[in-house]
Amino acid sequence: MTRALTCSSAIGFVFLATSASADVTPQEVWASWQAMATAAGQELTVGATSGSESVVEATDVVIAYKDDLGGSASVSFDKLTFTDNGDGTVTVAMPESYPIQMAFPDKGEGGEGPGSMKLTVSQPGAKIVAGGSATETSYDITAPTTTVTLDEVTDETGKALDTQAELSMTDLAGKYSVSQNGEGTVLDSNFSSKSVALKITGKDAEGPGGGTVDVSLADVTGATKGNFLSAELMANMAAALNSGFTMDTSLNFGAMAMTVDITEEAGPTKMTANASGGGFVLAMNKDQLNYGTSLNGAKFTVSGAEIPFPQVEVAFAESGFNIAMPVSKADSAQDFSFLTKVVDFTVSEDVWGLFDPAGTLARDPATVIVDLKGKGYWEKDIMDPSVQMEGAEPPGKLESLDLTQVLAKAAGAEVSATGGLTFDNTDLTTFDGIPKPDGKITVNIKGVNKLVDNLIALGFLSADDATGFRMALAVFAKPGAGPDELVSEVEFKDGGVFANGMQLQ
Repeated sequence: MTRALTCSSAIGFVFLATSASADVTPQEVWASWQAMATAAGQELTVGATSGSESVVEATDVVIAYKDDLGGSASVSFDKLTFTDNGDGTVTVAMPESYPIQMAFPDKGEGGEGPGSMKLTVSQPGAKIVAGGSATETSYDITAPTTTVTLDEVTDETGKALDTQAELSMTDLAGKYSVSQNGEGTVLDSNFSSKSVALKITGKDAEGPGGGTVDVSLADVTGATKGNFLSAELMANMAAALNSGFTMDTSLNFGAMAMTVDITEEAGPTKMTANASGGGFVLAMNKDQLNYGTSLNGAKFTVSGAEIPFPQVEVAFAESGFNIAMPVSKADSAQDFSFLTKVVDFTVSEDVWGLFDPAGTLARDPATVIVDLKGKGYWEKDIMDPSVQMEGAEPPGKLESLDLTQVLAKAAGAEVSATGGLTFDNTDLTTFDGIPKPDGKITVNIKGVNKLVDNLIALGFLSADDATGFRMALAVFAKPGAGPDELVSEVEFKDGGVFANGMQLQ
């Protein structure tokens, strides 16, 4: 994980420098380019510069970045040209192709992953037009095709690996707005691409194994807004947040297709995946972190020598994950939320047939949804690397928790819950170290008796175990409005726990 973050940071700073510098004249554009590169903690070297009032050329330009973990990245340009368009804008011409080199931190004994990479970026016909003012510069970027090719990848010993990769984008269009804010760089950007495709192939250096991965995305769009600080300030996220670091980025895509072919000693394995769309969001400021992913209309098919039938199919209509929570130390409660869901999950009949060949259990699509919100606060700066999160003392306090929706539905049975609790953090004795709760949760159960009967018929549950389960269920639940429906109202009050009015503790 650390290596991946280091690599991403290196690449991000390099490309920020290549797109975050401009003004209204060629000379100011080039001067701003250099200032941005050094402000981002990068090292800029230039072979020579020349030109006139309307044109500036810089040759043998190298932008390099190193981090404290031992990772590095560099991008080289044979020539950069800044041309006055005569209308207050400047065209920035970059080479049709240029190299990128990356080296990764030493992972220690037993570490995995590449030691270095060499890439080539090709963007024939790309056009970059800079405009705006000296304090706020905007860029319009278009490129018919953009390709990033993996030229070489080595392990930590320097040995070249038999791996090839290529990332291609079509009809790329983007707009950037850049301005300075004290020690920060304010970036407002968006981009779109009609299609994005990635292909990776490789062979095992110590055996006959190998594989190919093909991924394609349609109608990709993204946006990023934020106030980005220097690498020194970003080394401590808590300090960076308090110094004004903010970020709000999102990525969305349409139809997705993926194919994975792997050859091993046991035989070939193949997986195909398709989805109608999905997305990603990451936003952070000193008050809150918001992270989420989604994937919709997805279907996965897997076949292989070790699978006991021709193939396995798994599908779902919708999946998602999202968490929003405070990230800084505070003295009062703040909002948080948590969501995870998989809707209409199905698996192929071959899998069902392994344990239920007669079709005793209902094959209805399964759904799991957990949607929570509440209030709480951190008593420690959890983003500060020096803060110890381990120990018996919790790092924060929970004041309330609301069950917006909790649902589990499968095999003909359904369990749902709603309600809310508040917590008294001054009372940690009533419930053995847990803040004393107060509130009510209502649980609805449907189809459970039929499911128990089916499990008995399949031999997964004995009659005695089923009797014990039903007796325990009768203590907590009462008959609901419909057949085979139960309701349980679990209430926390006066330091006790009650189920349907009967005190349990």
